[in-house]
Amino acid sequence: MPPDRPEDPEFSRPLPLGLVGPEGRREVLEADEAERAALARRFGIPEVQHLRAELRLRPEPDGAVRAEGRLAAAVVQLCVVTLEPVPQRVEEAVALRLLPAGLEPSDEPDDAADEIATRNGVADLGEAVAEQLALALDPYPRAPDAVMPAEAHDSGGHPLAALAKLRGDPGH
Repeated sequence: MPPDRPEDPEFSRPLPLGLVGPEGRREVLEADEAERAALARRFGIPEVQHLRAELRLRPEPDGAVRAEGRLAAAVVQLCVVTLEPVPQRVEEAVALRLLPAGLEPSDEPDDAADEIATRNGVADLGEAVAEQLALALDPYPRAPDAVMPAEAHDSGGHPLAALAKLRGDPGH
């Protein structure tokens, strides 16, 4: 596995590419309570309430396997303004290209599918879905009624002036 993936993924669903026959295969992945709690810790959010993906896998002529479908999740993140819990739903299309051993990722993929290297011809669909969820999370979740303090808007022309003002730094 590439070094940026955990050694023991929290949501692991290994699939040998050889099990995807010429007719293809359908996979439904759903995280259990312990897996969701571990993913929430990994993502630094209070909770992953639900995570499910439905994928249709089909072989490609070069030995790769295309996996397409949808992921649906319910998560709780913290508001960047108030730190209140913010429940969110995530619905995302998933397009992956699972590469067999010996087939290197393309420098310029022809389509929008994320290319994922496998280890010994085994793809971890759960880890791939977890990565897709991580990318789909709102980087700046806000509670519906959250309002930035007026001090944050009055920067006086300097990007850090508002922070200095909040800190009480007279030099800015």
